[in-house]
Amino acid sequence: MIEAHLKSFSDKNGKREALIRKWFAESGCKDAELSEQALDRKLPPNVICVLPGETQQVIVVGAHTDKVDSYGDGVVDNWTGAVLLPALLYSLSAQPRHHTLIFIGFSGEEKGLVGSRYYVDHLSSEQRGHIEGMVNFDSLGLGPTKVWASHADRALLDDLIATATSGHLPLATVNVESFAARASADSESFAHDRIPRITLHSVTQQTWSILHSPFDKMAAIKMNDYYDSYRLIAEYLAYLDDALKAPAAPKAERARQ
Repeated sequence: MIEAHLKSFSDKNGKREALIRKWFAESGCKDAELSEQALDRKLPPNVICVLPGETQQVIVVGAHTDKVDSYGDGVVDNWTGAVLLPALLYSLSAQPRHHTLIFIGFSGEEKGLVGSRYYVDHLSSEQRGHIEGMVNFDSLGLGPTKVWASHADRALLDDLIATATSGHLPLATVNVESFAARASADSESFAHDRIPRITLHSVTQQTWSILHSPFDKMAAIKMNDYYDSYRLIAEYLAYLDDALKAPAAPKAERARQ
């Protein structure tokens, strides 16, 4: 299913958002839990599915649905991330959860994190207070899973390392700013409000040039590595649901800017 969805990419951002919404519904997201958040600008909406848990404490799971204009098919950046949202919803919905999981396909990332900033800006103080962490994924499948450790909350990073180790799944640190000074991700919209965040990806200095280029196509994807990333993220979210139950230091102290 994941591979079929990955191959069903569109070069139209509105169609991409519509496909993610369709697959959310097919993966079990009920009408009352599925919504669109219209943006102020002329962009497709954010698409949101809420998977209720036993409490109001929240883990946000996000990936942007849009691609850059003109260059490539946007399969790596970031259809690979967007496609995993409904897949993760499906795989995690079978078991009871302590946390409510909010899956979000962000619009307008390529325009300057527009969708994620809009989402965070329109949260109430109470809603912000309920968010225990934000897990973002962007540009997977170029190789084994990487984590942007320098832009990750320490507790979330430690839990990711523990998950990868216990599941014998590959994980390495690649800090994107070491070769792309202006790089950013939707997770940074949450960090701005001191919400703990982490971003998983697959880029290296050697593969960075594939993004925003004619080479961003299905042929660039290594499916075994991509599926390993899916497995790691699914196990990580299940691990976080339990790990974040315990009392922790205030989020403002834990967040690393």
